[in-house]
Amino acid sequence: MGETHHVCDVLVVGAGPAGLAAAYRAAESGLRVVVIDDNPGVGGQIWRGGSSSADAQAWFEKIRSVDIQFINGARVFGQSQAGRLLAETSDGVCELSHKDLILATGARERFLPFPGWTLPNVMGAGGLQALVKTGLPIEGKRVVVAGSGPLLLAVAAYLRKCGAEVLLIAEQASLMRLARFGVGLQGKLWQAWELRKEFSRKDAKTQSLRYLSGCWVLAAQGEGRLEQVTLLRRGKRWQVSCDYLACGFHLVPNVELAELLGCVVEGGSVRVDEFQQTSMAQVYSAGESTGIGGLELSLVEGEIAGLAVAGKLEAARKLFPVREKQRRFAELLNRTFELRDELKQLVEPETIVCRCEDVTFERLRAHDSWRSAKLQTRCGMGPCQG
Repeated sequence: MGETHHVCDVLVVGAGPAGLAAAYRAAESGLRVVVIDDNPGVGGQIWRGGSSSADAQAWFEKIRSVDIQFINGARVFGQSQAGRLLAETSDGVCELSHKDLILATGARERFLPFPGWTLPNVMGAGGLQALVKTGLPIEGKRVVVAGSGPLLLAVAAYLRKCGAEVLLIAEQASLMRLARFGVGLQGKLWQAWELRKEFSRKDAKTQSLRYLSGCWVLAAQGEGRLEQVTLLRRGKRWQVSCDYLACGFHLVPNVELAELLGCVVEGGSVRVDEFQQTSMAQVYSAGESTGIGGLELSLVEGEIAGLAVAGKLEAARKLFPVREKQRRFAELLNRTFELRDELKQLVEPETIVCRCEDVTFERLRAHDSWRSAKLQTRCGMGPCQG
């Protein structure tokens, strides 16, 4: 165990699409760039394990063409002074001195508590996909995918490709909202809507495969592990036996590091100017940390941030129209998959709200403020989003 020290012109926190795009634009301008990420490899959640998609491979090729230092398996936990971050690695503490900082910390799945959500084999949709990518056997397993957002479709398609029996996709958004979303899609974004229609048709091997709008999980049941889920749609309740429940209610920006550094956070995301600079001088943010918008928006925001730190403001401005187009799509996306109020009423008194501290809803109801609840129960002190 020891301490290492790295010095660079530009430090990028996060090796997902936004971080890679930012790092490439800064490095091609001749700046010394270091990219740090807590995952063992680059690509973030969406390009985990080296995605085979054409877009991912094109960006990986760009990254290989420039000089960038990657530090993987490292988690930033503090700032010793302005321009110097501290990260924890398996070998000890890593100190990172930088001139400019680009935060590309991405997002995480949003979870909502419901009875049985802490049972083994109930997991995040993206979480299950990540486990399968790293070797979890899924062939022949019965899976229910539920929650909200385009991620459900992508996860279901991937699990089917890996041999899982995807019984149904339960999307809480209404059919009317989904139809408006489909009309608003253009270009290759239409593929997401076509995938939804594919899951609406009966499958030759799995006759029960369905995509159900206006549908959500009321509870998960099982002795020691998940055995079945109870669903609700149009007032009708029914049970489905399954091995896994992949559940996620869209995404939440990761803003913890930005807040630690003193950046202004508004509406749950990092506030940035036209060049992706935060309220702190020489600190930029790009990708899902500035608001949930998808892959294309993350990439263009990363490019703008990378060009900005390199002083290429005119080149950055040329990307503003592309960013604006993607932001309009992001607004449509977030309106479509806005969560319905009924989802907030699923918890029962004995339902665990905070898994890290085993805090039930009944214990939380005794408090009249978030501060009181946190102080008395420790709810929200860990990573479970309690």
